[in-house]
Amino acid sequence: MERLTDITGRAAPLPIENLDTDQIMPKQFLRIIDKAGLSEGLLYDLRFDEAGLPRTDCVLNQPAYRGARILIGGANFGCGSSREHAVWGLQQAGFDAVIAPSFAEIFYSNAMNNRLLLVQLERAAVDVLLEQATAQPAADVHIDIEQQTVTAASGRVFDFPLGARHKKMVIEGMDTIDLTLSLLPEIEAFEATHFERHRWAAVL
Repeated sequence: MERLTDITGRAAPLPIENLDTDQIMPKQFLRIIDKAGLSEGLLYDLRFDEAGLPRTDCVLNQPAYRGARILIGGANFGCGSSREHAVWGLQQAGFDAVIAPSFAEIFYSNAMNNRLLLVQLERAAVDVLLEQATAQPAADVHIDIEQQTVTAASGRVFDFPLGARHKKMVIEGMDTIDLTLSLLPEIEAFEATHFERHRWAAVL
């Protein structure tokens, strides 16, 4: 898998606080046995009315944000149930990153495990990006994963935290299994030393 060191593209503003995974991917779209077609269910109740017609006030239905690679959300993004389908749906809809003031813990782990980059910024920084995305839909946002920075179209740069493990997973395209297997020589060396010191354990 190719290394992913940066993400550049237009950003769609969706400043909804406590947007939960039930809203991101409603239950009726969880019946499938694979990942196919989940983009159709993404934020369905926000995108469509009771008659199934597109809501023109929803940012994801507006032509100006078509092809957006980055979603800018509100605090506690991804709270609720642990359904991984919410992450898959965002990715199938073309999003490579979500920027928000905070994320639910389980959603954060699911996203990083699937290479959906989550960028946590201070509220003031998120507000700057939201204002830009609203006023200038075509303006790009640049995320440098290696440097852990977000650059707005205005040139303002914001730093974001990212643990070494999650950073490696996103850049190298690794999930937790891949990450564990990358440490196989160290694991085998520990195992050999451990059983040499505790031979009775090897017998059991």
